[in-house]
Amino acid sequence: MTIAKTPKQLPVVGWRELIDLPGIALSAIPAKIDTGARTSSLHARVLDRFERDGHTFVRFAVDWDEIAHEGEAIEVDTRGITSSNGETQTRYVIKTPLRIGTHEFRAELSLADRSDMKFPMLIGRTALRRRFVVDSGHSWLQSPEMQRKRKR
Repeated sequence: MTIAKTPKQLPVVGWRELIDLPGIALSAIPAKIDTGARTSSLHARVLDRFERDGHTFVRFAVDWDEIAHEGEAIEVDTRGITSSNGETQTRYVIKTPLRIGTHEFRAELSLADRSDMKFPMLIGRTALRRRFVVDSGHSWLQSPEMQRKRKR
C-alpha cells in the first residue's frame, strides 16, 4: 500500500475576506469566498475599451460603500459566464494581481454588475485552487483589521 504524501500546509481563508488589487490600486474590497463559483468577479461598470501599446485595455468604475473607484487593466478575454441565477452574461475578463492577507498572485476576474449582491467581489474556486483552504465557519481569517473591529 502506498501512502500519499501530506500536501503542504495551505493558508486558511474564511467565507469572507478583505481583498487588495494592487495592480489597479484598489484595497480593502469586501469579498465573498465562494467555492461554488468557478470564476472570480468584481463589481464594475465598464466605461471604455481602448488600445495602448498593442494591447486592448478596459477602463471601469468600481463602487462600494458609496465610494467610486476607477481602474484599468488589460482585457484578457470576453466570455459568456453563467451567474448564480442561471443566466449567461457576456463579461470582460481581466487578469491582475490579487492579495488575500500576505498572499499575492495573479487572478482572472470578470467585470460584472454585482449591485444587487452584498459583496462587491466574489473569489471563485479557480483563484483559490492549490493556494488556500476555506473554513466556511469563520470570517476575516486573512483580514486582521476586520478581526480587530469585531473584538471592540
